[in-house]
Amino acid sequence: MGTSASGVQVKVAALVTPSDPTHTHLLKLSSIDSQLFLRFTIEYLLIYQPLQLNGVDREAITGRVKAALARALVPYYPLAGRVRARPDGSCLEVVCRGQGAVFIEATADNFTVSDFEKAPRYVTEWRRLLALEVVDVLSGAPPLVVQLTWLADGAAALGVGFSHCICDGVGSVEFLNLFAKLAAGRRSGATVAFKPKPVWQRNLLDPMSFKQGATLTQHTEFSRVTDCCKFMTRFDPDQLTPTSVTFEEWRLNELKNSIAATNQLRLLSVTTFEALSAHIWRSWATALNFPPNQTLKLLFSINIRHRVKPSLPTGYYGNAIVLGCAQTTARDLTEKGIAYAAELIKEAKNRVDDNYVKEVVNSVSLNGASSVPDPVGVLILSQWSKLGLERVDFGIGRPVQVGPVCTDRYCILLPVHDHSRSVKVMVAVPSLAVDKYLDLLTAVQ
Repeated sequence: MGTSASGVQVKVAALVTPSDPTHTHLLKLSSIDSQLFLRFTIEYLLIYQPLQLNGVDREAITGRVKAALARALVPYYPLAGRVRARPDGSCLEVVCRGQGAVFIEATADNFTVSDFEKAPRYVTEWRRLLALEVVDVLSGAPPLVVQLTWLADGAAALGVGFSHCICDGVGSVEFLNLFAKLAAGRRSGATVAFKPKPVWQRNLLDPMSFKQGATLTQHTEFSRVTDCCKFMTRFDPDQLTPTSVTFEEWRLNELKNSIAATNQLRLLSVTTFEALSAHIWRSWATALNFPPNQTLKLLFSINIRHRVKPSLPTGYYGNAIVLGCAQTTARDLTEKGIAYAAELIKEAKNRVDDNYVKEVVNSVSLNGASSVPDPVGVLILSQWSKLGLERVDFGIGRPVQVGPVCTDRYCILLPVHDHSRSVKVMVAVPSLAVDKYLDLLTAVQ
C-alpha cells in the first residue's frame, strides 16, 4: 500500500486493538450470517467538507479518530476478531482474541470534494480511498478496515469496510455512530452508555430457534433461470460506465403519482422505494435490450428485525436480512408499465413474514452452497438511503457525499446531503447502453 498512479499516498497502516481487555472466545455466526453470498466486504465512502478552521491540526484529528476506533472496538470486539469456517463445516465463527482492525492514514493530491458530486469515471477510480481490499474474508483478514484520507483541498474521505458476515447495513451504521461520537469527543458517559448497546445473540436466527412450524419450499431468489443472452458477459468491469442520478422529492412524488393514476387500488399506497426501484429496474432492462423471453429478477435486502416473532432485540447487529425477489420476463417488465413492476416489488416485500424467514433459515442451513442467488438475469439493489450514513459526524461535520468505494453493477440508493427526501441512484451500466439508460431514467413519466 504505497504510492500509486492514483495519487493516493498511504502514510500509516496499522492494527488497532480494543483499548480495554475483551473476551477471548469463539462466537458462532448465524445461518443467515454464514451464507456464501454474504462473504464480501461492505465498503462505505464518506466525504467531508474542507475544514475552515485556521491551523487545523490534521494529526490531532487523525489521532482522535484512531483512538475512538480502539474504544469502539471494546463493545464491538468481534470486529477485532477473525472470521473462519467452523471445523464441522456447519457455519462460520469469529475467533475473538483482540487481533485488531486496520487503520490507514493517507493523502490524495488528485481528489477534491467536488470530484464526488458525480459518478467516478470508471468502476475502481476511488478504490485507493480504501486501499486494503479484502477479497477473501476467511483468509485471516481483518473484518474491519478504516481509512482516513486527506484530500488536496483539505477535505477528508473516510473509507470503511465491514465484513458482511459479521454485520448488515443497520448493524454497521450503529457501530459507525458510536465510533463517530467517540471521535467527536462527546463523552457524556462510558462507552456502554451509547444507544443502542450491541447485541450478539446470533442463535436467534438459527434453525433450532425456528424448529416449530418451518417448512421447506423453493424460493425464487435461489432458483436458476435460463440464460438467453450470455447475461454475465455484458458486465465485464472494464466495459461498465458508472452512473449517478439524483431524484429530488418532486420527481419521486411524480413517479408515485404516475403509479396511482393507474387506478389500481392496491398500489395507491406505493412507497418511494417501490416506485423508484420499479423505475430503475425497467430503465435498466429496456436499455440493455434483453431477449423478450429472458427471465429477469430484482433482488433487494429486507430488514427482518420486526418481521420475525418475537422481534429481534434492539442493538442486534448481525445479518437480519433476507432477499426480496421480484421476477418477470423482459417483455412484461418493459411493456407492462411502471405500475406492474411496482406491484411485483410490493408483493415480494409482503411475502416476507415470520414463516418466510423460517424457510430461508432452514434452506440455507440444509442446502448451504446451493442456496446462492443465480446471477443470470439479476439486478441487485441495495438501499443505503435509510441507514443514516449522512448523519455520521466524526467532529468535522456531517458528510456531504455518501457512496460506495466502487460503483459496479450493483445498484445503490444513497442519501443526499441536506435533502432528506431526495435519493441518489448509483450503478455501473454496460458502456454501450449507458446513454439509453440515462435517457430512460431521467425521462418524465
